[in-house]
Amino acid sequence: MTAAASDAGQGHIHGFGSRPYRTYVLTALLFIFILNFMDRALLSVVAPQMKPELGISDTAFGLLTGFGFALLYTIVGVPLAQFAETRHRVWIMTVCVALWSMMTALCGLAAEITIGSLTIGAFWVLLACRVGVGIGEAGCTPQANSLIADYYPPRARSTALGYYAMGVTLGTMLANVIGGPITDALGWRWAFFILGVPGLLVAVVFKLTVREPPRGYTDPPGTPRRETVRFADGLREIASKRSFWSMTTAATIAAFCGYGISSFQSLFINRTFGLTAGEAALMINVPVAIASSLGTLGTGWLAEKLGSRSPTAIAWLPAIGMTLSVPFYVLAFTTQNLWLCLFGLVVGGGAKYGYLAAQYTIGQGVVSAQTRALSTAVLMFVINMLGYGFGPLAIGWLSDVLFSMQVAAMDAPGLARSACEGAARANLSAALEAVCASAHPQSLQRSLLITSSLYAVGGGFFLLTARWLNRDLVAK
Repeated sequence: MTAAASDAGQGHIHGFGSRPYRTYVLTALLFIFILNFMDRALLSVVAPQMKPELGISDTAFGLLTGFGFALLYTIVGVPLAQFAETRHRVWIMTVCVALWSMMTALCGLAAEITIGSLTIGAFWVLLACRVGVGIGEAGCTPQANSLIADYYPPRARSTALGYYAMGVTLGTMLANVIGGPITDALGWRWAFFILGVPGLLVAVVFKLTVREPPRGYTDPPGTPRRETVRFADGLREIASKRSFWSMTTAATIAAFCGYGISSFQSLFINRTFGLTAGEAALMINVPVAIASSLGTLGTGWLAEKLGSRSPTAIAWLPAIGMTLSVPFYVLAFTTQNLWLCLFGLVVGGGAKYGYLAAQYTIGQGVVSAQTRALSTAVLMFVINMLGYGFGPLAIGWLSDVLFSMQVAAMDAPGLARSACEGAARANLSAALEAVCASAHPQSLQRSLLITSSLYAVGGGFFLLTARWLNRDLVAK
């Protein structure tokens, strides 16, 4: 720390703090981001067991995993980010980690509650807890991105942000590795308890070991600096960057597809191939998450290596990856062979997830130091409200619509989705069981297939970003 302080004016070359300490801070932020997505993804992992118990439709499940979480997550995120522009970012993250960890644990207590003559169903209790998780997690990504930008100089940020962005896929992987077997062994409620409580300890350790860096420490000499930035001024700066908005559009499409697919992936595997929650988690979701993590890190690393010759590589690399992912998702969602499905999901995930490194690097690179947390919050607002909020909901709704159409065409219009799930299915006649065997998996399969084709559209918007990026970059 002393050496870093004496290196005033050289932050844009060396970054803040010693190299080992920077690595520790970045890893601590990665670990918190992993917790963020572990708690976020766990609902999808336990879905094959939880959904039949609660008796909810695919649309209602999409509401739980998507819009129910994303609404307050996005609304709270912007004022929290604005607050973080002038306040202690480490403290904000500490409080938020503790809050979302506690609310995750409370998800395991979701049950029907009767207050006088009013009965509140378990679904609504679980939805309220998910809203609480969303409020806590709103204080993570903008603040973390702002901290990384002050610890790492511009030339090293794409790799650092790509490393941090692996939290999305690593968190999803660990939710499957830990949550899947716990669900099979102890039940879905215990999975929420066991994954939620440790976050309270992590929050304390983070506050005690991570130092708040000077704001704008790594900006090159001559970069305009303001001690504070008004909300309207920050929005005006962001609005002037065409590459920011084309990138945001591309990332929103990717989030719409990605969050929707990941929310329903375990249910798809369960319905199509008959695997349990734990089996789907370990055999399918974990390899997909590992491949996705490597794709995220690899894109950031490759963009840094190509940066001197092509500063726009951080935009056109994910454009290629997202477009290439489409045929592999088509394979995954049409084959009846489990291993071909795994192959398609692994390659598709590895190819498309590079957009995560791109969205953070571009979002940070085109604005001044005092606007970084706000730019990330605006980015997250759009991505999570439209992408995360509506992706799972749209897939669930489309799946239910296709299910209703298919059972009607098979002369079973009164057959409900819930009758095809869990113990209820054993009570069906042979004719209705045959309808379930066809319509129950195929409706979700077709919904996922339609959604995954939109990745090509997102790739096109990343190409537009590459066209405008050079002009908009502040940190080069």
